[in-house]
Amino acid sequence: MTANTTWGLSATILAPAEDILRFAAYHLEAGAHRLYLYLDAENPEAYAPLKAHPKIRVTTCDAAHWQKLSGKRPVKHQVRQTQNATDAYRRANDVDWLIHMDVDEFLVSKQPVTDILSTLPAKQQIARIRPMEALSGDNTHFKAFIPNGPDRANTVAAIYPTYGPYIKGGFLSHLAGKVFVRTGLEGIRVQIHNVFHDDKIIDGPEQQPGIDLAHLHAKSWDDWLAAYRYRHENGSYRAELAPNRPRDRGGLSMHELFAMIESEGGVAGLRAFFDEVCAVSPDLRSALDARGLLRRVDLNLDAILPRHFPDATP
Repeated sequence: MTANTTWGLSATILAPAEDILRFAAYHLEAGAHRLYLYLDAENPEAYAPLKAHPKIRVTTCDAAHWQKLSGKRPVKHQVRQTQNATDAYRRANDVDWLIHMDVDEFLVSKQPVTDILSTLPAKQQIARIRPMEALSGDNTHFKAFIPNGPDRANTVAAIYPTYGPYIKGGFLSHLAGKVFVRTGLEGIRVQIHNVFHDDKIIDGPEQQPGIDLAHLHAKSWDDWLAAYRYRHENGSYRAELAPNRPRDRGGLSMHELFAMIESEGGVAGLRAFFDEVCAVSPDLRSALDARGLLRRVDLNLDAILPRHFPDATP
């Protein structure tokens, strides 16, 4: 065990100021020693309180930032995330571990994160944190990650009888989770779900026990629908991503699945999908609970916010 193990996170964020401050406050409360926050667009309401906090390093990603970092602003936000996360890693000389996350993701653990990381063997370079995905509503109910294996597809199909065969692991968003990486290594490139050393992916345990990544991917129907079009065209449902299973076995990508649902049922079809897969209904809670896959976590974001940003109001 290493005494006084410290950790931090980096994030490239385009979100309302209140969401950014809640995200920052939560992880400061969780014990983060340093936050490297990159604002993807100017956000004065968030920038000022973030800048004033001694544990936060905040950067507005303006033309000068991109000129210094890569010559010009990358078009794809995934590339911007990767470049900023790698920049944060190079700057992170006062933490032992660093993780790249999104503004709708929150580390959840019963033990302090630092205690868990301090027990990892010195030769272990990464710690993968698997997600649990929120059910819509009050965002205190989550569907747990189902490890890959022969029973996963059948379990998902039983829980989601209409759309289960098309959604990998029962999640709308990623299953890969996010990765803590030890600092101080040379030749590191941090990508969204993996870390590379001299262009070779760093392998490690598939899941770090004791820490989960609570992902508020679909906080409500209105929130999900507002983000849907961008995600379908440029984000987590974009066309270039692979299907949930081989196409010769009936696999569809999320992009194709949603295009099919829209063509057949329009917004009402999307709502039917959402109600089966995301809504915090008694039936879905019961189906998850019966299989040991229901998690209850209150992130307590509104209560935590004023402890770290007393001038902010929820």
